[in-house]
Amino acid sequence: MLEHMARLFGSQTSLRKANRETILEHIQHFGAMTQIELAESTGLSTATISTLVRQLVEENKLTTQNTVRNGRRAVLVTLVRQHGLSIGIHISRHDLLLTIIDASKEVVAEHNLPLAKNHKADTTIERAIVLVNETINNIGAEPSEILSIGLAVSAPVNNRTHTVSLPGVLPGWEGLDIASPLSNTFHVPVIVENDANAAAACENSIGAVQGKPDFVCVEAGEGTGAGIVINDALWHGVTGMAGEIGHIQVDPLGSICTCGNRGCLDTVVGEDRLISLLSVTHGNMTLTDLVSLANQGDPGCRKVISDAAVRIGNVCADLCISVDPEVIVLGVNSP
Repeated sequence: MLEHMARLFGSQTSLRKANRETILEHIQHFGAMTQIELAESTGLSTATISTLVRQLVEENKLTTQNTVRNGRRAVLVTLVRQHGLSIGIHISRHDLLLTIIDASKEVVAEHNLPLAKNHKADTTIERAIVLVNETINNIGAEPSEILSIGLAVSAPVNNRTHTVSLPGVLPGWEGLDIASPLSNTFHVPVIVENDANAAAACENSIGAVQGKPDFVCVEAGEGTGAGIVINDALWHGVTGMAGEIGHIQVDPLGSICTCGNRGCLDTVVGEDRLISLLSVTHGNMTLTDLVSLANQGDPGCRKVISDAAVRIGNVCADLCISVDPEVIVLGVNSP
């Protein structure tokens, strides 16, 4: 009897914890919501929503206020946030990711906006500005609360000119100052970085390598890059090409890369190459599909990823000989 009660209590505790996380995730993603909207969005009962919201308010994770929706009184639920907001924007070939954190480094909002193939710089930056304004409004904040903006792009960046420094990786983006539109709109400092460098900076600040001054952060996904940290500082190189291991030649007779060279690592382990290897047996698929099927045990997908890992590992081994890091951090970006 006691064992049965312990199992029952444990399952109820796990369910309550999962429901609390669901509520917080929905408000992070959609912004401020009424309790009725939360119930509709999460599928939880209004009674459950009311109980859990009250608990989260007592724990200072949520705050509530009376409002009017569709002519009726309602309770609006928002995340508790510390004053001062920082904006993180990641632009890749496929999508735009927006993350907003407060002064305590807690995430208060997140959005993922799909982008068209070969999206243009000016249009994409304009969409980013609109999304930031909409999200700030949804969480009940003001643009004046923004302290800084970090913009990461999936391409080498010249940090002196805030421009993409390698033609072809993000077609149409090279040579354009992509920081100025954001800084002119929000009147705050804007830092533009390659996404692998941005990941390395994050790892150095709040990640797994805190206290380790020399490390390499490798990002693999639609392309492969590395953020190199030496003596607690990012190493950019003269043109921002430091750490661009995706453009190291691994096959002198290989395919032409987007950068114009032949046989770069990205032509062997990049997204397009990996999914093409499975086109006959698996049909049309994305990198997300590939990773998902591999996690489910699909032998073909697992072999493709295993072979890619060996290729990346060989290049990383050469990089280690060059810079002698204490740690390598591996991240995988799946669109």
